[in-house]
Amino acid sequence: MSKTEAAATATERRGLSPRQRARRSRQIQYAILVVLVLVALFTADWKQIIDVFFKPELVWDAITGGLWHAMLKTIEYTAGAFVIGLVAGTVLALMRLSQVGPYRWLATAYIEFFRGLPAIIVFIAFSLLPLAFEGLTIPFDPYGVVWLALGIVAAAYMAEVIRAGIQAVPKGQIEAARSLGMPFGLATRKIVLPQAFRIVLPPLANDLILLVKDSSLVFIIGVSTDANELTGFGREMANNESNLTPLITAGFCYLLITLPLGILVRRLEARAAKAR
Repeated sequence: MSKTEAAATATERRGLSPRQRARRSRQIQYAILVVLVLVALFTADWKQIIDVFFKPELVWDAITGGLWHAMLKTIEYTAGAFVIGLVAGTVLALMRLSQVGPYRWLATAYIEFFRGLPAIIVFIAFSLLPLAFEGLTIPFDPYGVVWLALGIVAAAYMAEVIRAGIQAVPKGQIEAARSLGMPFGLATRKIVLPQAFRIVLPPLANDLILLVKDSSLVFIIGVSTDANELTGFGREMANNESNLTPLITAGFCYLLITLPLGILVRRLEARAAKAR
């Protein structure tokens, strides 16, 4: 018996190799998945599903009845909140890294508080502010309320992302700038922050995606029909029609916004990986 035959015989006696076992395990998993999909396809009441969730005439009514306007509102709410969150988050990150104790304590308290607090609570609190402070008005209503409520929460998350980016910049660069007589603040603005933002672009884009979805909480503050974002629009139309199709349609519009952002995140991550 040759060595090859002897090895094959020994393998047969020992059973399957690890690679063969892994391949068989994948095949079994794929088979189970196919069976589950087929069972779902053949047992589901598709007529009922289409009537309740995907009624064609209601999809068209939603598209022609203000869906794109609501989508634009979602983008506007998200963009304003992102700008506020980015600016406030940068300030908080610098405070968190400051050598001045009170700055660090305030930034840490803010970040921990708003990271642990549900965004819906912040929305409710902002909607009740005029009751607590008589005569108080937030400018650009309802934009001002939405931007502040979302931006305040987003700032807590962005601050930690930006802080990590600042700490990732080599300390030798700022030391070299200081040795050339550049003030610390100027070195931070001109050298540290530009590099830090390049590093944290992918996670900041992820925060933007989260903001798009969090904008669905706008209905909590009771905005007018013209100021409705996607969820508010879909919810109101679904209640009027006693059908979930408008809400599902609005949900697909979120995908139209978030999927390109997801692709952008992956490209930014790939570019950052190549740069390293």
